[in-house]
Amino acid sequence: MLFESISMCGMEVPNRFVRSATHEWMAEPDGTPTDRIGDMYEELARNETGIIITGYAYVNPMGKSDHRQQGIYDDSFVEDYKKIVSRVHKYDSKIVLQVVHGGRQTLITPEIPYSLAPSAVTEKTLGMTPEEMSEKEVQETIEDFANAVRRGKEAGFDAVQLHCAHGFLLSNFISPYTNRRKDRWGGSTEKRTQVIVDIIKRAREMVGDDYPIMVKLNMTDGFSGSKKNTLDAPESIEIAKILADNGICAIEVSGGISEAGDELFRTNIDSEEKEAYYKHYSKQIKEVVDVPVILVGGIRSKKVMEMLLDEGYADMVSLSRPFIVEPDLVLKIRKGEIDVVKCVSCNLCSDSSGIKCNYDFGE
Repeated sequence: MLFESISMCGMEVPNRFVRSATHEWMAEPDGTPTDRIGDMYEELARNETGIIITGYAYVNPMGKSDHRQQGIYDDSFVEDYKKIVSRVHKYDSKIVLQVVHGGRQTLITPEIPYSLAPSAVTEKTLGMTPEEMSEKEVQETIEDFANAVRRGKEAGFDAVQLHCAHGFLLSNFISPYTNRRKDRWGGSTEKRTQVIVDIIKRAREMVGDDYPIMVKLNMTDGFSGSKKNTLDAPESIEIAKILADNGICAIEVSGGISEAGDELFRTNIDSEEKEAYYKHYSKQIKEVVDVPVILVGGIRSKKVMEMLLDEGYADMVSLSRPFIVEPDLVLKIRKGEIDVVKCVSCNLCSDSSGIKCNYDFGE
């Protein structure tokens, strides 16, 4: 099934491989995408990657979370993204714009002296306490996300993915650990999911009912043990169903926030047993939704990839770090040249000069 086409969100995708989003440190300081980013995405497309999801693009300068991060907060970005999209569309690959607000993980600078979040819960890894968003700020943020979806469509992206994972703003809303609100955007599972539903509704008013909107969704905050009042199944499965019922056309299953330790970027994925560490969540989601499910998280071998599809854990497999060391891994697997990707999950690719594999393979 790995090389069977799939119709997803109205897109005809040539195979079941997804390049999952990662921060690339390659944009201009104001978020403008560069030719260097286009080079990377075109290389992935030329090497038959089914879907390419961009590095996360911030929807408002108040939601920027890292240096040289891509932006999508102004109409002026559209033309630069059009150039990148056209390079990918020379091939059969589809390209999806991921949009985000940093929330509790916003980059604090002299220009942006504080962060915004659903509630004033201290981000312990940063030692920063965000300001609780007012109702007006929540409404403005809904508008920011909706406009980002509109800009994605205008730039020619095949779809837009809302980043609802990894401790960023939309992840902050759905987790009871970071959302202590008592208004329409806090309390019950439905209320904590409401802000995403509101974004979808407002975006639909701008782009119509047919433009694909996807999500990358936290299944767990990732705290060890049975820490109370944090996000995990079965509640996260219920959130996935709410989003699917409200117009989300595909769900990429992920997990972890920075405060949970190594959950975000697990290392030493050196056996099949350690791979696909969120597969039990994706299996539960597939049982309750009628939209395609994409699985990311330590997938490294062809055997595991095939098992995930054959046994109904996912409809597509998503990889991030492996594509950094082997942008041609899809082609290599199709030709039978490799059965296991080279990536050793060391995380040395997180390079502020621009993502690249820095592991010494001794070759």
